[in-house]
Amino acid sequence: MEGYCVKCKEKRTIKDAKEVVLKNGRPAMKGTCPVCGTNMMRFIKKS
Repeated sequence: MEGYCVKCKEKRTIKDAKEVVLKNGRPAMKGTCPVCGTNMMRFIKKS
């Protein structure tokens, strides 16, 4: 899964990506940036 790292300001592959559900019920993928270690998140479609 690819996401945008706000620290690197580039699209990167999310390391250790896990599917989570936010408080509002929206699904997302959450993980870390493989380069700088910052938390990354990407919203995904409801399945």
